[in-house]
Amino acid sequence: MAAPPGGLARESDEISPRYVHGFLDRALEDGVALLAVPLEPSHAVPLAGELHCYRMGPRSFAHVLGELTVAVHPRWQGRGVGRALFKALLEEVEQNRPGIARVELIARESNERAIHLYETLGFRREGRLEGRVRRPDGVIEADIPMAWHRNQP
Repeated sequence: MAAPPGGLARESDEISPRYVHGFLDRALEDGVALLAVPLEPSHAVPLAGELHCYRMGPRSFAHVLGELTVAVHPRWQGRGVGRALFKALLEEVEQNRPGIARVELIARESNERAIHLYETLGFRREGRLEGRVRRPDGVIEADIPMAWHRNQP
């Protein structure tokens, strides 16, 4: 799912079974892992999307779900899969995770479509990390930290 440039920070060759097992273990242990499966999955596209996040570890951040990644297969982008995954995540937090007060993510500044989606879901921009990401084409751009807060005004 990492093939199209501009979405995920990792490139396809950086997504190994070890990497996947690592984030899934953390999400299942102390976070959330969600899958979007097509109603009629095919061998070509058995998975429409995935979202995972988890607590960072120190008790001072126990109220935060972070390290959030969402990936939607290119054939399913623009069809509401990402929005559905985020809605399921926020519903899970609101209904079953009373100790979680904040969900945070970081979006590449050029990923305007994703940033807009996150804002429509209640995430707010919280700054700008200048020169943080080097794209495969060599361009360096900023990352935009964003967060959803349980008790937003």
